[in-house]
Parts: sequence; structure tokens; C-alpha cells
Amino acid sequence: MTRTLDIALIQTRTPATPQAAWAHVEPLVREAAAGGAKFILTPEGTNVLEQRRDRRGAVITGQDDDLVVRGLRDLARELGVWILIGSAIVHSGLADDARAANRAILVDDRGQVVVTYDKLHVFDVDLPGGETWRESSAVRPGDRAVVARTPWGGLGLTICYDIRFPHLYRALARAGAALIAVPAAFTVPTGEAHWETLLRARAIETGCFILASAQGGTHEDGRRTWGHSTVVGPWGEIIARSDDDTPGILRATLDLDAVDRARAAVPQLRHDRDFTGPA
Repeated sequence: MTRTLDIALIQTRTPATPQAAWAHVEPLVREAAAGGAKFILTPEGTNVLEQRRDRRGAVITGQDDDLVVRGLRDLARELGVWILIGSAIVHSGLADDARAANRAILVDDRGQVVVTYDKLHVFDVDLPGGETWRESSAVRPGDRAVVARTPWGGLGLTICYDIRFPHLYRALARAGAALIAVPAAFTVPTGEAHWETLLRARAIETGCFILASAQGGTHEDGRRTWGHSTVVGPWGEIIARSDDDTPGILRATLDLDAVDRARAAVPQLRHDRDFTGPA
């Protein structure tokens, strides 16, 4: 008997305050659950998307006090679904570092936090079109990779810029991940050039499902994000894809046995070899 999982990726255009963000995301999650999704994933920055540090600092809280995190935990319990909060921007909880954490939070169908993951790779780049990003000035990077246990297999947690570091994805797969989440707020130039290629490459390299829920559109702080939420199968095939940056719901049914088939066909996770160099 084929094992399947109905999922929903929520694509948002998150506002600049938790109150407005909650009003934006709650109805989308309710609609996704009403449509039969058992696992619902939201994008990076689900609780607030605001790059102006002073304004963001005025509205973020600790994880346990965040309005959106609390609301989604209650909603998971009410609706009987698992929710991955793709990330919430919250206080890191470290007295010696005022920077925030960019934190993925996995919530089970009882509303309990199963595990959290702080984004490992922060986005410090100067893009050809003139955009400059220094995420490290406001966000403290994490220091550990995470594979969570779910009823459907191991779930590897990553966030946005992590997608460019394939060794992380291989480590997650070898640690038991069958699904890897990539919540994101990709810029338009990098999204247009690289988003789908990177997602498909990570799926092919790991034999995992790649679940990429995204921010999309022009936000209150002036940034533009790419959208195009995407589900990729373990053979690298596109299972579902949003064609634009409009907020909404992307649904997919995953054939969970496809992971074993892909890895049996190309058992690359067992073929690593030690080597020397390069000099």
C-alpha cells in the first residue's frame, strides 16, 4: 500500500508587525487544513518581515511570547495538523548578543514544539543590481543542524540562504531526513536566476522531498521577494509550483515511498569516499 502525505505550503507577503502578520497567515492555514493538509509549512519570516532594524526591534519578542508563534501552536492543536513555522524572527535569548534569531519552529498536532532550528547561513551579499544585504548585523546564526522525527519520516530543517550549501543537505539526508524544508524570502534577482535550479539540485543530491514555502511580492519595508513556492520530488521532478508571488496555498500529495525508490536507483548517499587535497 502506497504511503502518502497531503501537505500545503503557505505563500505569504508578511507585513511588518506580528498583529498584521497573524491576520494574514491565520486564514490561509485554516483554509489549508480544511482542504485536507496534514502538514502545513509557512515561509521564512512568518511573524514579521521588516529589515529596518529599529522598527523590527520594537516589535519582536521571545519565542514563547510571540503572537504568531502562539497563534499557530493553538491552531495546530485546534485543527489537528502539524505546522512548520518556516521561521519566526525572535529574541535569541542570549544576554551577550542583541541580535535576533531567525528560527524555524516545528509544531505537532497537539500544539507542542517538537524542535527548533536557527538559520545557519546568514545572507551577507552584494548583488549585481545594487542590492546589499547584511543579515549578520541583525541575526545571530545558529550552530547546529537539525533532523526532526515526524509521523512521515525525518524532516531536515533549513532556511533560505542555506540552500546554497549542499554539504548541509547531504548531512541531513545521511542523518535520516526524507523531507527537507526550505522556507525562504528569496530576493527577486536571485530567485529568478537560481531558485528552482537550487531546489531541484538539492533534491537530486539527497533523494529527499524538498518543500520550499516562500515569501512573495513587495513588502512594507520596500524589499521584493520572489515567491514561487515549490515542491520537488526525490528524483528532482517538480511536483507542485506556484507560478507567481501572490499569497496563497500550494497543495501537494507526496508518495513517501518515492524516497526509497530514488535512493535505490542511485545510492549516492552510500558512495562517499575519503580523498586528499586539493592542495
